[in-house]
Amino acid sequence: MIGIQGLRFAFAGEPPLIADWSARIGPGVTLLYGDTGAGKSLLLRLLAGVQPADAGRLQIGDAVLADAPARYRAQLFFVDPATQAFDQMTARDCLAQLAGADADLAVRDALAEGFGLAPHLDKSLYMLSTGSKRKVWLTAALAGRRPVLLLDEPTAALDQGSVRCLWEALTVIGTVRERTVLLASSEAITALPLAARIDLPLN
Repeated sequence: MIGIQGLRFAFAGEPPLIADWSARIGPGVTLLYGDTGAGKSLLLRLLAGVQPADAGRLQIGDAVLADAPARYRAQLFFVDPATQAFDQMTARDCLAQLAGADADLAVRDALAEGFGLAPHLDKSLYMLSTGSKRKVWLTAALAGRRPVLLLDEPTAALDQGSVRCLWEALTVIGTVRERTVLLASSEAITALPLAARIDLPLN
C-alpha cells in the first residue's frame, strides 16, 4: 500500500499542480486517469521518489521516503519510459538487473514470449524500438517481486498482441491483490479488474 499525506507540488511561479493531496492506494490495480499534460507522469515521479515534492509524506509499508529513501525505493518499480540510462546494456542484462535476483523466472519467460522479446534479448537497448524497450520494462516489473509497480502509459507503442499479454498479467495481479499497481493512462481502461480510479487534476 502507498500512503500519501499532504502531497504538494508546483513549478516555480505557477499554481500548484498537486495541492495537499492525501490518499491510500491499496493492493490491486488502480487507474491514474487524466488527459495528456494533466500531471500523470509527474505524480508517478513524485511517488517514485525521483522528483522532490514541495511538501508531503510518502510511505510504503513501514518505509517513509523522507526517513529511509533507499528502503522506500526498494519497495517499488518505476522506469521513466523515456530514459536512455540502459541503452548500452543488452535487453537480457537490463531485464536481469531490473527484475532482480529473486524474479519469477516462469513469469519472465512467459512475458518475453508473449511480448515477442525473445529475438531481441541479446541486442543493446539503443537498437530496439520504443515499443520493445517498453516490453523490457514491463517484463521486469511484472516478473520482479517488488510490491509496488508504477506504470506510465504502459500500452503506448505496443502491438495488440502485447497489449493482450499485458492485460492478462495485470488481471492476475488485480484479482489476487497481493501487489499494488498504479497505472497511469489517458484512456479509461475497462479491460482490467480495477481496485480504484484516481482522476487528474487533483487540485
